Amino acid sequence: MRNYSLANSSSTNHAISVSELNRQAKSLLENSFLSLRVSGEISNLTRASSGHWYFTLKDDRAQVRCAMFRGRNTQVRFRPQEGSQVVCTAKVSLYEGRGDFQLIVEQMQEDGLGQLQQAFELLKQRLQHEGLFAQERKRPIPQHPKVVGVVTSATGAALHDILTAFKRRQPGILVNLYPSLVQGAEAADQIVKAIELANRHAQADVLIVGRGGGSLEDLWPFNEERVARAILASEIPIVSAVGHEVDLSISDLVADLRAPTPTAAAELLSPDQSAIRQRLEQLRRGLQQRMQWHLQRQSDRLTALRRQLRHPGDKIREQQQRCDDLDLRLQRAIKLQLTRRSERLSNLKLRLATQNPQRQLKRQRQHLDELQQQMQRRIQTMLERRKLMLAQQASRLNAISPLATLERGYALAQTETGALVRDAREVAPGDLLHIRLAQGTVETQVTLTHPEPDHSK
Repeated sequence: MRNYSLANSSSTNHAISVSELNRQAKSLLENSFLSLRVSGEISNLTRASSGHWYFTLKDDRAQVRCAMFRGRNTQVRFRPQEGSQVVCTAKVSLYEGRGDFQLIVEQMQEDGLGQLQQAFELLKQRLQHEGLFAQERKRPIPQHPKVVGVVTSATGAALHDILTAFKRRQPGILVNLYPSLVQGAEAADQIVKAIELANRHAQADVLIVGRGGGSLEDLWPFNEERVARAILASEIPIVSAVGHEVDLSISDLVADLRAPTPTAAAELLSPDQSAIRQRLEQLRRGLQQRMQWHLQRQSDRLTALRRQLRHPGDKIREQQQRCDDLDLRLQRAIKLQLTRRSERLSNLKLRLATQNPQRQLKRQRQHLDELQQQMQRRIQTMLERRKLMLAQQASRLNAISPLATLERGYALAQTETGALVRDAREVAPGDLLHIRLAQGTVETQVTLTHPEPDHSK
C-alpha cells in the first residue's frame, strides 16, 4: 500500500486550501482501496435526468453515499427501489465539491438472488472455458427414437406434459421414467444418479432431463456442476427441458439439445403421425414421378439410338462426301491465298513506285516553286501595304505641317536671328524682317507698329 501525506503538520508557514485538502483526500482513498463488494439497503434513491443514480446504502448501524453513473446502471438486470437489499461492487472515492465520502458503484445485484446469479455466471464462464458448451462435442439426437428415458419428478406436471405429448403424436413410443427430485438440496444428487442409472440400463435411445417452471432457487439443481458433468458423461444423447422458454440453465448449455419446455422436448422427439403420413405420401408421389420420368427418358434415349443406327454404306458415303467437301475447301483456300499474295505484291509495287527518288525530287521542286511564288506575292502585298501606310502617315503629317498653313495664305515673320515674331511689341521701326511665304521669302523693314492694348492691366 502506498502512503500519502495530506499536509505537513510541522510547518507553520504553509497552509493548503480546502480544495487541495479534498483533492489529496480523494487521491488517498482511491489509491488505498481496490474494488470491493458492499451489501446494504437502498434509501434516498434519486434518478437524475442525466441518467445517473444517487442513493444511500445503509444497514442498522451506518450509511454511506453512493453514485452509479449511466454507463454502469444500464447493465443492472432489475429495477432497484427504496428498501431494496443489494450487493454493490464499488470503488471508494470522495466528492471534492462537498468533501463527502462516497462509493462509485460499478455493479449492482439483488442480495440473495444476486448471489445465485453470480454463482451461475461464474460456473458458466468456467465450464465454457473448459469446452463443455462446445457445439462440436454435442451428439446428434435420433429423429425417430423407439424408447425415450425421462429424468424428472414422478409426481410433477412435467411428466404429465411429456406423456400427453407422446400419446397425442406418437403413441408407439415407449417411455421409461427414472424418477428424481427436481427441487431442494438433495435434487442434484438424485438427478445425477438417475442419469447414471439410465446409462447402465442402456435401453433408451434418448433422455429428457428437466422439470416445469419455477424461480431461480427452484431451478437451481440444474445449475449444479455435478449435474452438468453427469450430462456430459452420458453415453445416451440428452435433451434438456428445464422451466419455461425464458429460463436458461447450465444443463441447457451442456445438453446435446435444449427444449424450451418439457412438452416441446416430447414434440421434438415425436414427429406428428399425420405429418409423417403426409411426408410419406409426398415421398411416394415423388418416387412415382421420378420413376415415370426416368422410364420416359430411357425410352426417348432408345428412340434416339435407333435413329442413329444406320447402314455402314451410308456411313462410307457420308465420309466420302465429307472428303469431297474438304477437298473443295482446300482448293478455295489455296486460290484465296494466291489471290491475297498477288494483291499484296501489286500493293508493294505501287508503294515502291510512289517512293521513287526522282518523283520525290520533282514534288519537292514543285513545292519550292510554289513557296517562291507565295513569298513574292506576300512581299508585293507587304510593299503595297507599307506604301499605303506611308501615304496615310504623310497625309497626317502634312495636315499638321506649318507649310500647309502657309499654303492657305498665311505667312511667318522672322527676325534676322530667325526668331518668330508673335507680338508687335517684339519689333521696332527700322528692324529688318524676313517674311516666309508658301513659295519663297520676302525681306522688309518695319516702318510702324501697332501693338494691341494690354487688357490685363
